[in-house]
Amino acid sequence: MAAKKLGSRLETEIERCRSEGQWDRIPDLAKQLSAKPIANDDLAELLLGEAKLQQYLKENPIKLGASPHGTKPRLVEVRKHLVAALDRGNLKPEYMQEANLLLAKLNYIEGEYRDALSIYSRVALDDLQLVGIPVYRLSMIAEAYATKGLCLEKVSSLSPANSRHKDEEQEIITCYEKSGDIALLYLQEVEKVKIALSTGMQNRSPKSGPASQEQELGFFLETGLQRAHVIYFKNGNLTRGIGRFREILRAVETRTTQNLRMTIARQLAEILLRGMCEQSYWNPLEDPPHHSPLDDPLRQTSNTKDYALSRRPKVYSGENIFCPQENTEEALLLLLISESMANRDAVLSRIPEHNNDRIISLQSASIVYDLLTIALGRRGQYEMLSECLERAMKFVFEEFHLWYQFALSLMAAGKSARAVRVLKECIRLKPDDPTIPLLAVKLCIGTLHWLEEGERFAKLVIDMGEKASEFRAKGYLAIGLVYSLRATDASLRGVQEEYQRKALGAFQRAQSLSPTDHLAAFYLALQLAVSRQIPEALGYVRQALQLQGDDVHSLHLLALLLSAQKHYHDALNIIEMALGEYPENFILLFTKVKLESICRGPDEALLTCKHMLQIWKSCYNLTNPSDSGRGSSLLDRTVADRRQLNTMTLPDFSDPETGSVHATSIAASRVEQALSEVASSLQSSAPKQGPLHPWMTLAQIWLHAAEVYIGIGKPSEATACTQEAANLFPMSHNVLFMKGQIAELRGNVDEAKRWYEEALSISPTHVKTMQRLGLILHQLGRYSLAEKILRDAVQVNSTAHDVWNCLGEVLQAQGNDDAATECFLTALELEATSPILPFTVIPRTL
Repeated sequence: MAAKKLGSRLETEIERCRSEGQWDRIPDLAKQLSAKPIANDDLAELLLGEAKLQQYLKENPIKLGASPHGTKPRLVEVRKHLVAALDRGNLKPEYMQEANLLLAKLNYIEGEYRDALSIYSRVALDDLQLVGIPVYRLSMIAEAYATKGLCLEKVSSLSPANSRHKDEEQEIITCYEKSGDIALLYLQEVEKVKIALSTGMQNRSPKSGPASQEQELGFFLETGLQRAHVIYFKNGNLTRGIGRFREILRAVETRTTQNLRMTIARQLAEILLRGMCEQSYWNPLEDPPHHSPLDDPLRQTSNTKDYALSRRPKVYSGENIFCPQENTEEALLLLLISESMANRDAVLSRIPEHNNDRIISLQSASIVYDLLTIALGRRGQYEMLSECLERAMKFVFEEFHLWYQFALSLMAAGKSARAVRVLKECIRLKPDDPTIPLLAVKLCIGTLHWLEEGERFAKLVIDMGEKASEFRAKGYLAIGLVYSLRATDASLRGVQEEYQRKALGAFQRAQSLSPTDHLAAFYLALQLAVSRQIPEALGYVRQALQLQGDDVHSLHLLALLLSAQKHYHDALNIIEMALGEYPENFILLFTKVKLESICRGPDEALLTCKHMLQIWKSCYNLTNPSDSGRGSSLLDRTVADRRQLNTMTLPDFSDPETGSVHATSIAASRVEQALSEVASSLQSSAPKQGPLHPWMTLAQIWLHAAEVYIGIGKPSEATACTQEAANLFPMSHNVLFMKGQIAELRGNVDEAKRWYEEALSISPTHVKTMQRLGLILHQLGRYSLAEKILRDAVQVNSTAHDVWNCLGEVLQAQGNDDAATECFLTALELEATSPILPFTVIPRTL
């Protein structure tokens, strides 16, 4: 009885060592076994042969496509043990099968492929049981199928290509698929045993047991899991290949397959993004189509499985499991899972010993992030992309590619300030690349208005000299724009003129370096126009149009220059021609309203305002929060609508009249936005949803309509239009200014004065408000204060002829005739070159 117990305990220990791959312990256990009855001698031979074969493979790993190892002395020993175990015939049937499987495996290693195949046909591989067998035998059967597939491939490759049959190819794939399925089942069973053992040890002792060794797949199991889909894709059968990927990914995960799953998830995501369209997509829970446009039409086969197994690996199932419904959605899900795994497995250590591991983990993560960029970029989900890339920053020290991707994603997400900081790091990593500082300049002279920073970045490009090659001209263009904006910001005329001179010099240098660049000629023309050198500006804008005939800003500038020469009808014709190419450009439409008021009368101008409202509604597909009767929800926008929104040319957010983008204007717009939000909440009006720019555009449309009504003396209609704008931005200085004009039209001077003072409290540099308030103070006899306000207005905008004229009237009323005369002459001179709208309404961006 005791001997029987000892025997069963020994067999259990042998089985455990075989399952866990502890081959170094097998010889000792085999020695103990051989002391038993004679049948055990044959089993001991089998165990010794297996142990020596596995040890050999561990020390001399096989690589796919490599030549066979050939007969080695150690392999000769393995064969002796296995042949001895088989020849005596004392083994139980299941052990006979195992010995044959090991011998076939040995034949493959030695390059005897046909001998291996004859053993597999003798063993009847498909008849081997998968139910009620030890765990290690699942591994042996999985390896056997993989080895059979490899042997069939080798034999097939030796025969002429035209003699190969489609059935042979399918048999090879079936071998690999069966091998992969059984391998997954084996790994799940091993994991289950490990969990049971660790739980039992924790229950028996408060101290945790030794950490179990990580299970290794090995060459044959890995081949079984990875080879089938490779052949499918090679043969042009994407449908079956994708199906195989999904089968592996749906299997319940084990620690051993985590790296494999990450690789497969990434590969499947790439195929879904690059090789599949929405029309050919089927979700993972559906049967694949029998015939798919994805597959090679010359090699069409059935896309259904033609084999069955008595046991299959467990798959994730349940009612609440998410199932993607289109290719980008599935790709994104796979990539987010891969990104999570790549982040978790990232090697952070910088010590030399870990250098190779760190490079491999970084390359793996980099591929995932590149694919995420494609997937999220298609959906316009730049916010999410920037968050994903931010998680990678912990392990991408000194890695330019991912830093640059992070900067670009921040730019696309509208996080300009952070993007500039990340671009600084990119410049440090790649100091000789001129495109990076140019991107930083673009952000700095845009909504950030960091002109000093922008100047530093532009100088980096210029200082590169010849190394910047064709981008050197862009560097001068960038610094010219910085100087031009600084001239607009400057309050002292001397400083303004100095920056204007620098801007002109930079634009001239840019044009000399790149005479075929229309932007250099255009910005040179714009700067000359701002400096009121109208004839010279006309020459350069025509040159810009010769280089790029459909450039919207060049056409707009030409129209404004013609209006400065009082050729209003010609200017209107140019605007209408430009609108033929860009019908949804609001800046052009605002200019058209001004020109139509002069050329065709207010009725035409009001029709254009109505047309703008229709364009706004169709482009943005938003619901006006002031239209409480029509609802205030944000309507769903399609991808096309979002793309249209992104490419739409929007007017400056500061002042529709002056177009100035002073630092003070930016501050004022933020103040009025905050005040407007507070006022809206107090009035319980529905909040504005979506981007802010569309609502600002809508408010400007209403204000332009109100201005037309004021021009024809209709205060009631002007009030209604102004109220529409007020519903959107109650504390906007433009709205308050318009209310002041309506009060003036009605003869309420005190009320007008109050509105103007409120507007200036929000935007102290709004020139139009300063001019109107100065006039009212002049009417009230408060000449000193009127003079002070008008002189401040001249400091802000020295080209505003209306302000000079008002200042002359105030000075004349005070008896200062000489100064008044000088002001009137200045006003006349400026009015002669004054455009219908300031030249600065044209955006100055890189």
